[in-house]
Amino acid sequence: MNTEAQPQNSAAPRAEDLVELEIGPVAHGGHCVARLDGRVVFVRHALPGERVLARFTDQGEKSKFWRADAVSVIEPSADRVRAAWPAAGPDGVGGGELSHVSLAGQRAWKSSVVEEQLSRLAGLDRKVTVEAAPGDDEAGGLGWRTRFDLIVDDKGRAGMRGFRSHDIKPLKTMPLASAAALELAAEHRIFDGNWEPGAQLEIVAPANGSQGVVLINGEPERKGQADVRPNAKRNVSETVVVDGVEHTYQVAAKGFWQVHREAPALLAQTVLDMSRGDGELDLEDATVVDLFSGAGLFSVPFAHAVGEVGRVISIEGDERACRDARRNLHSFPQAEVHVGDVVKVLADGDHGAMAGADVVVMDPPRAGAGKVVVEAVAALEPQRVVYVACDPAALARDIKYFAELGYELGDLRAFDLFPMTHHVECVALLVKA
Repeated sequence: MNTEAQPQNSAAPRAEDLVELEIGPVAHGGHCVARLDGRVVFVRHALPGERVLARFTDQGEKSKFWRADAVSVIEPSADRVRAAWPAAGPDGVGGGELSHVSLAGQRAWKSSVVEEQLSRLAGLDRKVTVEAAPGDDEAGGLGWRTRFDLIVDDKGRAGMRGFRSHDIKPLKTMPLASAAALELAAEHRIFDGNWEPGAQLEIVAPANGSQGVVLINGEPERKGQADVRPNAKRNVSETVVVDGVEHTYQVAAKGFWQVHREAPALLAQTVLDMSRGDGELDLEDATVVDLFSGAGLFSVPFAHAVGEVGRVISIEGDERACRDARRNLHSFPQAEVHVGDVVKVLADGDHGAMAGADVVVMDPPRAGAGKVVVEAVAALEPQRVVYVACDPAALARDIKYFAELGYELGDLRAFDLFPMTHHVECVALLVKA
């Protein structure tokens, strides 16, 4: 969506005004595009083709574009449904901006965003189907989060911030949370109020049913207070089945782990399958470099797959995650963990071991890997690169960088691991041409 050269002479509407808008296509970021007197308006809580009454939430005469929330629907889309999470609607909390869209409509929305980003940023025309995670259709797209964060307002009530706002909206429940996470929240009386204003609360309930943890300001919660005792429980146990083998991980409760109950196994299996291809690569005896490796979600099944003669080199910048990875890889002498900036470790590391790697796996943060990291990866001359991305724009930019260095996009799969939100997870295979 090109928003350049917008007119700057439209009078800014007042925030309290309702404006009738014809809603155009989806744009990356959880909103649709409309126009008012030629100016782009990004509209949330709408759907393409609808006619709505919208209230402006961000407007100014010198702004390149305006933002608005659809508060009343005049002509609804066939994909509009009763909101699954009304508290995330207009003037509500962030984190559920597509709860008014059918699950099929949500996945079509996300498919169009991935396709548009690939076309605009990578110059690729590729049809993309966003796949549902197991169990999500049956659950209506709810109950999938094994982890969720809350913040306490000035009256001691737990809630979430409004979209692009510092205002805290108190909540009574969290419909996206798993049953185990809600049980843990009830046990600790999370939604009953009486918390310290400004406190940060994190509810962590492993998908395998093992004991969860509630954190307050990053420390385990006990009787409403932070438990700073050295022996307080700060880790959780997660179980992931890949290639029919069950792997158990110890993960810091406040560390990174995929939040969808099915995401760890689904992504790990997809990454291994793409690494093998259709028989092009036998992972046994292979060398695998795992970048942005976290607690070792991918490193552990790769260490099992490459056998005793193969090698897995895990690189992660977060020291806490590296401690977890070392524990999780303890029984695999063929695996090693390096802590530090990815580019620096690649530059300073044992290139005799990493150069010519059979597979490089990378799961960078939302901003993507970036050109410098892509160049460092290409310098290793791997046969295959498997890229896990939570932002399609960052993925498309990095695919273009890889293309400039001789790597072509092969398989691409997209998963709806964040139902009711605009987020989508992609796994892309890049093969040396």
